[in-house]
Amino acid sequence: MILSHKPALLLLVFITLGAVHCRTQSLSHIAGKITLQPGWKPMLYLVQPRNFGEIAANFSGIVLDSARIAANGSFAFVKTPQPETSVVLEICLQRIDGRFPTQLLDDDLSLANYMPVILQKGESLFITADADQVQATFSIQHPSAGNAALLQLRDIRQRAGLEQKQVLNKIGKLSEEVALLEEEAALQQFQRPLIAFADSSAVLWPALVAARWVSPSGDYEREPEFLFRQCEKWRAKSVDNQWVDQLCKAGSRERLPIMTGDIMPNYALPMASGDTVLLYALLGSRLTILDIWASWCAPCRRENRTVLAPVWEQYRNKGLQILGYSIESNPAIWRAAIIKDGADWPHASHLSGDTTPFLEALRITTIPANFILDAQGKILAKNLHGAALKAFVEKAMP
Repeated sequence: MILSHKPALLLLVFITLGAVHCRTQSLSHIAGKITLQPGWKPMLYLVQPRNFGEIAANFSGIVLDSARIAANGSFAFVKTPQPETSVVLEICLQRIDGRFPTQLLDDDLSLANYMPVILQKGESLFITADADQVQATFSIQHPSAGNAALLQLRDIRQRAGLEQKQVLNKIGKLSEEVALLEEEAALQQFQRPLIAFADSSAVLWPALVAARWVSPSGDYEREPEFLFRQCEKWRAKSVDNQWVDQLCKAGSRERLPIMTGDIMPNYALPMASGDTVLLYALLGSRLTILDIWASWCAPCRRENRTVLAPVWEQYRNKGLQILGYSIESNPAIWRAAIIKDGADWPHASHLSGDTTPFLEALRITTIPANFILDAQGKILAKNLHGAALKAFVEKAMP
């Protein structure tokens, strides 16, 4: 009788072992090989951002696990999360003198020490990288569509970062009044391909990483249209998604600066003449450049002399208006700057220093800034400077 039960018992053992084996195969794993270099800790960290603002953010996220890198470079995380849905994680390597596992080195993008990855339920990731250039050399064996998109985004960022670095090296030799606007132009040039990637992405996680890489500090004052557009795109695609909710919180109209396509508020402006005039009463019959400047702002002053004054002279009798709003506290210095720059178009200021109710209404803090308005006060373009501003006016007013 005992022998007659052995086949059933063995069958039960095989079934049990098979079930364990199947469960093991369905677990997510992250392992790989890092080529260590002098100056780096032989330890790799697995970090999980908890919200949109923590993606690719320095000193943010929670450390889920650490994995020691063996002498041959191999490593394996033993506490890899087992997500029900896909999650974004960051794999970080730290220098020997680094105190925090979540420190992201992004000053030189070619030397960035981390890489975002997407982990799906039951997925195993085998990665390789060189310690001195973790992000630039990061690879994933047989990546999923989402991780392939992240690697493509990484390549875009690396190329854009190299081009920006080359431009900034040249800008360093320029005067302050020229350099500040040139640096902003270089930043916009860097951001442009990242924005294009996010706009075209069919996968949420790479788009969110791209959005954070556009501005790791979370400052989208110069690119509010992009963040708002991303919110609208993913809100239409994703129902009840907390990451989209967080994106949309950052990209809400109430938080973002006034955008292209919006109508400029008909704000009552205290003029240099002593009158208070509604903005709409000052609009040109065809085009208005609302210029936000200050007497202490070197690039603003240069723009007055080299761009706005010539444009004003050429088009003032053809339907162009320029309206200056200045961040000032000293009326004498303000008026002296207007005269010195030959800026004889209408000017306004609350003379309240850095805290100005007009800029608060527009939700902006950075100058130089400008808004190009049509005859009804609709924003056609903004923050165009130098040759770009001249070209826009010439095209709009041949």
